[in-house]
Parts: sequence; structure tokens; C-alpha cells
Amino acid sequence: MPQKLNLRFSPDIAFNESALADALQEHIEKSGASYRINKRSIDARSRNIWVNLAIDVYQPDEVKPPKIADFHYQNVSDKKSVAIVGAGPAGMFAALRLIELGLKPVIFERGKDVRQRRRDIAAINKAHVVNPESNYCFGEGGAGTYSDGKLYTRSKKRGDIQRILDILVRHGATDQILVDAHPHIGTNKLPLVVQQIRETILQAGGEIHFNTRVEDILTDSNGIKGIRTATGEVFNFSQLILATGHSARDIFHLLHQKNIAIEAKPFALGVRIEHPQSLIDKIQYHCSERGPYLPASAYSLAQQVNFNGKNRGVFSFCMCPGGFIVPAATNPGEIVVNGMSPSRRDSKYANSGMVVAVEIEDLKKFIDFGPLMALEFQKEIEQKACIVAGGTQTAPAQRLTDFINKKTSSDLPASSYQPGLTPVSMDDVLPEMIAYRLRQGFKAFGKKMKGFLTQEAQIVGVESRTSSPVKIPRDPVSLQHIQIAGLFPCGEGAGYAGGIVSAAMDGERCAEKAAEVVHGKVGQF
Repeated sequence: MPQKLNLRFSPDIAFNESALADALQEHIEKSGASYRINKRSIDARSRNIWVNLAIDVYQPDEVKPPKIADFHYQNVSDKKSVAIVGAGPAGMFAALRLIELGLKPVIFERGKDVRQRRRDIAAINKAHVVNPESNYCFGEGGAGTYSDGKLYTRSKKRGDIQRILDILVRHGATDQILVDAHPHIGTNKLPLVVQQIRETILQAGGEIHFNTRVEDILTDSNGIKGIRTATGEVFNFSQLILATGHSARDIFHLLHQKNIAIEAKPFALGVRIEHPQSLIDKIQYHCSERGPYLPASAYSLAQQVNFNGKNRGVFSFCMCPGGFIVPAATNPGEIVVNGMSPSRRDSKYANSGMVVAVEIEDLKKFIDFGPLMALEFQKEIEQKACIVAGGTQTAPAQRLTDFINKKTSSDLPASSYQPGLTPVSMDDVLPEMIAYRLRQGFKAFGKKMKGFLTQEAQIVGVESRTSSPVKIPRDPVSLQHIQIAGLFPCGEGAGYAGGIVSAAMDGERCAEKAAEVVHGKVGQF
């Protein structure tokens, strides 16, 4: 058994491979021993910053196990097929798991592959043109491809997190995600990882149909019968994994029109807040500059705020140190913002979603929309943001201190948001129940992080695609829809995940349940 060490070092040693190797020598019992770092985390609670390391030491006569697991992707070109709608993390990991289980995945993706998708993303940023089929949310890899690539999740009961990380490393992600407490890949690295996963699926005999929007889900008395695409082509399947993501509103409308049960789901809505990264570093690291070894610092904030007798959580969401704010609308006439970071997190800006929990009881105005009420609330605010800011992808913004003081900003700080910002009163965009809670939340955060409340910070609207506003109910054991056999609602869009890793794990679970049905081996996988 390897020797277990829990050590801490200063950043200049912990993040310097040769210096760390020298420093470890005094802790290793025998010469010739090797080591492996299992976990790494930064402790910045005091002015002396430490990096905690959990290390396994292997003696010269011990066999050091492989760093990552091996995976066998057999050829399934002539095997039974399972349809997957959506090529985001849930859909792609479902496909990989189906291949392992001897089934052929056939993926239908409305958007383009990652390379072609870049042109449409550039068009949003530069020309303010939103392609409803190819954007920051739709296309190969889903919304996760052009994001920070954050891989941290608390959803440990949903599946094997280590397995997901191993698969990502096998497909080109840095092996540092195996040890970092809050791992991320980076928006500049994710497209290559996604492309490599695609190649694995295709080489194993799977199919991927890009630019193929599913327009109808076909059923009969026995359950799933197949799908019809926007071109009218029909594909017959008896098992369908529906992994369309949190922004596929047409799918939610389709299910509702066909009387396939869906439910309104609570979500969260607010703004993006942007600070200079150097300011956040100064607050978090208690120093004037973080130096060459420490990574760009992050934060996590939460506060309960009462409005009209109802407490709701106000919290940071998808914090992107050294990152950028990006336009994430999926249709013209709406403004949606999100955050992303490159692998080095070397932008001079830090941004985070700052959002308020929205419960179903808060949406009485939208009750006539039934299970689509949260979606319609979300859409109304996105469209209002677009109108208030001028009708393009220019986003509404306000200095943080001006927002707190209910004053429209006369000018705005420089920003990472490429389409541009226009100063507005965010009260003209956000409902009072959101704006009031944000104000009180920001005041509380300013007490927790001295310097957080500053004229240098600004809020940008709106951060509205935090999670799906609709849930597609499924049986907790079979993972099939409560009404339709063979339909597996999956991932973030169905209400069962909240990020890359949890979506990937849910995709694997749905693949395993589909394989049980196809192979007639319930409970075997």
C-alpha cells in the first residue's frame, strides 16, 4: 500500500514541479520512491497562503497503478441502436456508455460541429446576429463547450465522478483536473476534447447527425416509435435519450402540445457581475498582487433575503476568474449573458452570475402558461433586456454602486463583453422581487468581502439560463418518462443535472437503463 501524506507548501513550491520534487524528498522514506498527487487545494483563509496536497508515495518495489482508467469502445456498427437527441455532455457521455454496453448510439444535434460553430459565435459577438440553431448554447458539446469548463460538482450520488474525469483526460483534457479541488478545462481547450469524443463515437460505429433538428417525437401505445426531423425525415427507434439542454424551448413546447407530461421547475435569475481580477485577488489573497504562482482567485457567496415576507437565496453562480462575459441568447430579440474562462484564466476581468432563486409560487402572473410558466417568465425578462438596451446584442449594464443607490450610471467601466454595453437602470429590466433581493445580497456580500462593493464593478443583464425552467418527469428506477416507455429524459434540460459533470453522469445512467431494456437485463448495468 502506498504511504499517504497530507502536506502543505507555499505556492512557489506547490506549483513548481522541480521545487516540489525537492521539497518532498524529506518526507519520502526511501530513495527511488515515486509519488502521485491525488488532491490539491488552496487555503487562503489567512495572510499566509498555503497549498494543501494529498499525496501517495510508492516505494521502489511497489507497482504504481495507472493514473487513469482504460476504456474499451468496441465496434457497434452492426448492433442495435438507441437514439440520442442532443450532443451536449449528457448526450455524448450517453453515447460513449452505450458503446461500452454493446449498443449503437445515433445522435441528432440541431447545431453544427465545434469548428463550424465558431463562425456563428463570432457573428453574435461582432455582428449581433443570433443563429437560432447554432450559438453559445446549441451545437456540438452543448452550452458546456464554450464555457469555463468547470468540472466541480456536489452530485456525488449520481454516478462516478472519477470515471467522468478519466474519460475527459483520455480525450485530451489536462490531467490536472484529476487533482484540483475545483477542476476546469478552459474554453480554449474544450472544443478539442469534444472533437476527440466525437471521433471515438464515430470510430466505434456510432452516428452523429449535425444540423438536424428534431421536430417531432413519434409514439404509439407501446411507447417510443421514433423521431421526425425538421426536413421531414423519419427515423425509427424504440429507445430515445432526450438530452436537449436547458434552452431547447421548442422541445418543451412540443412535449406540452403532445400532452406528454412536463412540470414547471424553480430556477434562478439575475445578472453577471464583473470586477477587475486584480481587485478580487487582492481581497481573496490579502495581498497587492498574487504573483506568478497563484491562480486567479475565485469566490462563492450566498445570502438569504426577505421580500414581502418570503425568503429567497441570493448567490454567486458559475464564477469565472480571469474570464469573459459572453452573449448566450438562442433567438434574436433577447439578451442572455453567461461567463467563460480560458484554461490559463488570464483575462484581467473576473465575473460571476449573481442570481436570485425563483420559486413556482413567485410566478402567479404566468399561471395560465401551466408547466411553461417559468419558461415564459424567463423569456419575458430576456426580451425586456433586449428592448431596454437597444434591440441588438448590446447588453444593459450599471455600475454596482449605482445599482445599489438606484442611480443610472453616466458611464461604464471597460468590460470583457464583446458586443458592448449600454448604461441603463437595471430596475427597468428586472422585476422588483429580483432587484430588491440583489441589492440586499450585494450589501451583505460587501461585508463578507471588503472591497467587493466598488464603482469599478458593474452588473450586466441578464443571467437567466442558470438551469432548466422545465422538468420532464421520469420514473426514479427505470429513468423512463412516467407516461412513455423508451423515453429517457436526461441531463440539464430535463431537470436532472446542473453542469458538465452531473450531466455526463446522468447521460451514463440513462444509457445504462436503456441498455437494460434493449438487452433484457434489468438491474445488470
